[in-house]
Formats: sequence, structure tokens, C-alpha cells
Amino acid sequence: MAGRLEGKVAIVTGGGSGFGAGIATKFVQEGAKVLICDLSQENGTSVAQSLGCEFQVANVTQRSDWESLLKKAIDSFGGLDIIVNNAGATYSNKPTETVTDNDFDLCFNVNVKSIYLSSSVLLPYFMENNRPGCFIQIASTAGIRPRPGLTWYNASKAAVSNATKTMAVEYAPKKIRFNAVCPVVGSTGMTHLFLGKPDTEENRKAFVSTVPLGRGSTPKDVANACCYLASDEAEFITGVNLEVDGGRCV
Repeated sequence: MAGRLEGKVAIVTGGGSGFGAGIATKFVQEGAKVLICDLSQENGTSVAQSLGCEFQVANVTQRSDWESLLKKAIDSFGGLDIIVNNAGATYSNKPTETVTDNDFDLCFNVNVKSIYLSSSVLLPYFMENNRPGCFIQIASTAGIRPRPGLTWYNASKAAVSNATKTMAVEYAPKKIRFNAVCPVVGSTGMTHLFLGKPDTEENRKAFVSTVPLGRGSTPKDVANACCYLASDEAEFITGVNLEVDGGRCV
């Protein structure tokens, strides 16, 4: 039986670990041709080799890297259908008055500017080729129901959600869909930053206690949501923020 993403081509940013690696894995399992990008040559190469997909080092805050990713997708697979903007960054949980300019810039460059650049570079490709497109942003419950100590990370993810809704309306006539997936905190390479302390089961208890289903999100949870939104099953779904949060935002 054909996979749910059979014949589709996807770019997954931040695909060398965590949610990104989980998304890439699910997409390959469902028949997609996948190009992952990551800042880490080592991590990205390892994931790509294990999945049999393509990899390219890329900084999602640089326009030239997005142009290079589009060229790579076309050269390797003949086109592009799906972009998953998964790459993200945060500073360590701290009082807002102690946040530095570098902390702020990190959040907005990686979390928001990357969305701007991906749309700026990729939308013309979809429109010029009269090709339906699918953008999926990995936002966060932090942009919907924020916790203290991460003000500007929370604000950056709220910006992602709002931009996603705006572009969903603007580009719907072109059959280009925009959706966001909003995970609650899970165990990834950034969890210690969200906690502001080491990522241990004990330290995660305070976060997990606010999740009705009693655990954090996993790469599999996020990947399953992304697979649905990227598939033809979701052809009438655009502009949503899909909360993958065990009830946290209720």
C-alpha cells in the first residue's frame, strides 16, 4: 500500500535531532523524498544515512542557504511540495529583565526570520510553477499558553502562529497551505533551556504536572501531526495551530 506522502518532496529544517529527526523519519516511512538540513554536519549526515535521504548543511537565518536548499531539492528530486520549518532556538529560562540582546536576537532570528525567509524564497517557486505547496511551522504551546521566564521565546512562537494564519488566508487562492504544530515541552536537546536546569525526570515534574495526559511531547507525536497536515487527507486544512500537548492548552 502506498504511503500517505508517496511522491511528495519535503524539506525538514533542524532535521539532525529531536523533533526534526522524528519528522524526517515519519515522512520517509510514508513514502516522501526528504531533504533534511541542520547546522550540524555530523548530526545531519548521521540521520540522512540512517534514513536514506538527502542532507545539506544550512543556516535557516540566511537567505542564500534557503536558495541553496530549494536548488538541492529540485536537483535531487525534481521539485518541492512540503516545507517543515522545525529549526528553533531559545535561551535558558531566566528573569525577563536579565535577557540579553543576543538572547532576543537568537529567538527572533531562528524562530521568526527563518519563517520569513522560507516563505520569501519558496512561495515564488510554488506560484511560478502553479504548484500547490504545504508549509508546516513547528510553533509551540508557549505562544498560546506561556510560562514565565521565557518571554521572548514565547513571543517569537506567537509570531510564528500569527504569521502562519495570515499567510494561510493570503495564499489559499493559490492552493498553498500554511499550518503550525504546537508541541508542549518534551525531552529534546533544548529541554534543559526551557527548564533553566538539567533535563532530569525530577526537574521535568513541574512542567509535566500541568499536562492533563501526564507526559511531555515526543518526536513521534509531532511527526504524526506533521504527516497528517502534509498529506492529502488535510487538503482542506489551512491556518490551524494544531496543539500536540496532551491537553496543556485546554
